[in-house]
Amino acid sequence: MSESHGSESTQHLPVIEKAVETELGQSASAADYKPLPVLEEADDAEGRFWSARRVPAGILALLLVAGAGLLLYDVTAVRADRPAMHWRRSLAHELAERPLDDTWVLVGAGIATALGVWLLVLATTPGLRDVLPMRRAHPEVRAGLHRGAAAMVLRDRAMEVSGVRSVRVRVGRRKVDVRAVSHFRELDDVRADLDATLADGIRGLGLARRPALSVHVARPGRKG
Repeated sequence: MSESHGSESTQHLPVIEKAVETELGQSASAADYKPLPVLEEADDAEGRFWSARRVPAGILALLLVAGAGLLLYDVTAVRADRPAMHWRRSLAHELAERPLDDTWVLVGAGIATALGVWLLVLATTPGLRDVLPMRRAHPEVRAGLHRGAAAMVLRDRAMEVSGVRSVRVRVGRRKVDVRAVSHFRELDDVRADLDATLADGIRGLGLARRPALSVHVARPGRKG
């Protein structure tokens, strides 16, 4: 299955007006779906879910425990009148003799800085970008919907529209992008039905922040 690869443009017009069919036989939604605020969402300010990030935290904890244990063993051995480990003597010798502008010193400092910035980013960002927060039906219960599941639901709703041959749905945090192929009916009529059906589908998802909707409809590409 192929689609025409010509240029396509989306015009932002009032919802009550139809988009003009282009020379390539494509039609885009008249405007992004921006639902009006309702009373049940007035106080709903759900933020994103925070990732536990167990794998990075576990790796960092293991490295710290291993390094601290090895260093403690070496210090204890020195206190017991035994020679220090070769790696610690070699490291102390290298740090004492190598200048600060040495290549390996700069490389090591760069790696340490990159790891530190990565850990700070993990600590200050929520993560779990694929989970969309849903409205709370109960103050002690918080739910989320995976983007893939939301896209599947909207795709099934879109396939119910008469004239839709295939559809591709991509759900983002702020926008739902729909690309449909219609093999009969007027493209503007198909697009209008998709706008109405998918707008109702987005409302039915129960998301805390309803994303905007962008629908594009085109004819199937010519074979050969």
